[in-house]
Amino acid sequence: MNYFSSDFKLGILGGGQLGKMLLAEARKLDIKTYVIDPSAAAPSQFGATEFFIGDLMDFDAIYRFGKKVNVLTIEIENVNLDALDKLEAEGLAIYPSPKTLRLIQNKGRQKDFYVENTIPTSTHQRFEDLNQLKSEIENLSFPFVWKCAQFGYDGNGVKIVRIASDLDILPNVECIAEEIVPFKNELAVIVVRSVSGEVKTYPVVEMEFHPEANQVEYVICPARIDEKVAQKATEIALKVSEAFNHVGLLAVEMFQTEDDEILVNEVAPRPHNSGHYSIEASYTSQFENHLRAILNLPLGNTDSKVAGIMVNLVGEEGFSGQVIYENIEKIMAINGVTPHIYGKRETRPFRKMGHVTIVNENMVEARRIAEEVMNSIRVIS
Repeated sequence: MNYFSSDFKLGILGGGQLGKMLLAEARKLDIKTYVIDPSAAAPSQFGATEFFIGDLMDFDAIYRFGKKVNVLTIEIENVNLDALDKLEAEGLAIYPSPKTLRLIQNKGRQKDFYVENTIPTSTHQRFEDLNQLKSEIENLSFPFVWKCAQFGYDGNGVKIVRIASDLDILPNVECIAEEIVPFKNELAVIVVRSVSGEVKTYPVVEMEFHPEANQVEYVICPARIDEKVAQKATEIALKVSEAFNHVGLLAVEMFQTEDDEILVNEVAPRPHNSGHYSIEASYTSQFENHLRAILNLPLGNTDSKVAGIMVNLVGEEGFSGQVIYENIEKIMAINGVTPHIYGKRETRPFRKMGHVTIVNENMVEARRIAEEVMNSIRVIS
């Protein structure tokens, strides 16, 4: 099939910032793109060839959209899988497949999958809802991590429960309780797999999180860890990828324990925050490689050209309304600094509004500049 400068149509479910960055790569190759998102103000509205408004969980909206395109992919997991099943049965190529998405979309099922496939992960218990968890609270050891089974994102749907009364503010939804893992690093490996089975991995990255929002503040590539630990993390990520049998990108988030064991936390079958640095720092960005993989084109070089650090730009606490990027001119004056603004007009506390990539041949200097960037720019209203 001729994808370039043709009538071929790539469909993308979701029009957020991941879709926007994916569209930039599709435009480079002159691939026609259709995007559907529930918000008329979605970041992808201007980059797509055609933009549609629709509920991603609505069967009819997704089915009708799928009939317009030749290949379908996602930038968010929370989509109507029944519609995707019907489209796939009718011959539409969908990557990742509905089968893969079913295993990942529900975090309880995802955790069970790791256990069934002897993939190292923390101990967990599943509950139909919060009421069941409360009725069995005597079987749990405090503190533990509570996660809603579906529809969590960017730190939402995750809570450390230290005492029983912490449960009182949580929603009564399907959930899991995980043991807390004492770790010294949070790591991630992005695996890219093509339709024909070609597989490559990006270097192991290290993630530093905001202590309150449970969001990534810095992504550091390469991770500042021992080579043997990096090799172990890559091997486990490849095992996870093979087990899910996905096509496209799979971001595998992991814990490096105090004794250097690797435990899988969770995965995302799409472009991921942990790979944003690759736009500037890698030979082939995660977004370009996702396109290559789902169109069964040769995968690009995943190596880094230079050290790369990503700083997330999130809404400042205490500010809601029309967004202002305070001091953005100051950081743009620094060599090796590239801001990415996602196109969300309204800011609110901890909302992801953009990111900044810092590239430098010296990791220590890159980390110093990243700190300067973080302390300079503010997302306010």
